[in-house]
Amino acid sequence: MGSFKGHIVPGTLFLVVGLWHIWCSLVRYASNPKTFRVRVWNPVPGFGGRVKYLELYVIAVGAFFDLCIEFLYSTHLKIFVIGVLNPSHMNDFEHSGMLLMFFIFGIIALLSEKTSFLPLPEGALCFIVSAAFTAEYLLFYFHSTTHKGLEGYYHLILVLLIVLCITSTIAGAIMPTSFPADLCSGIAITLQGLWFYQTAFTLYGPMMPDGCRLKGNEISCGSTGHEVYGELLANFQLFVQVFGVLVGVTGAYIYAEQKFGRPTLVSSSAPEGS
Repeated sequence: MGSFKGHIVPGTLFLVVGLWHIWCSLVRYASNPKTFRVRVWNPVPGFGGRVKYLELYVIAVGAFFDLCIEFLYSTHLKIFVIGVLNPSHMNDFEHSGMLLMFFIFGIIALLSEKTSFLPLPEGALCFIVSAAFTAEYLLFYFHSTTHKGLEGYYHLILVLLIVLCITSTIAGAIMPTSFPADLCSGIAITLQGLWFYQTAFTLYGPMMPDGCRLKGNEISCGSTGHEVYGELLANFQLFVQVFGVLVGVTGAYIYAEQKFGRPTLVSSSAPEGS
């Protein structure tokens, strides 16, 4: 069982990183399609280069902050019971493992970019972040907390979005010049962040479907019909999010093309003399 804050915090991280990835991908492609390369992270321009690695710091610090919440605060420091991991907080330990993978990616990427100790190509970083997404997938697929009913349906959609994140990042490593793979990665991360938000507001907030309620640590629906209605509502919410993101991406690309696009050079040749 999760919580409102437990979904909002990681959702915010995924949403911020995903939106930034989409924008940078569009700008780089609009600026020069021929030299486009997949990037697993994007530098922040300006300020004399002082915030160049801001995205990596957001990933590393954000994952570490959320890790501390899950591993220390949520467990109330009752980590071990009779010499073994506290079985009452296995859910928190699993979340911690997932966040640890993203923290490791952030640290490795910073070491690779800022030092000479661990120089890695962009493809290797793509595989590392895909490993972090894979750990997240395994967490939600083999969760110690059994997600059933409406809660299980929302987490099933989340798992599918995570699979899209894994696939797009691996595709970026295999096809390093593919604009669709790079853009799809940003869209998948953004949708994952939005779905964390949607899950928080629906299952633990004010958007609970009619006939369903949060009781104790379980979400129960009054009848099968109410549960089916909740699942159909989830489908509609996902459609709205996908449609909204695609419309936003289209608008952002039009703007990026107008602002950063290179003018087409039309070469004219003189007519041949007779």
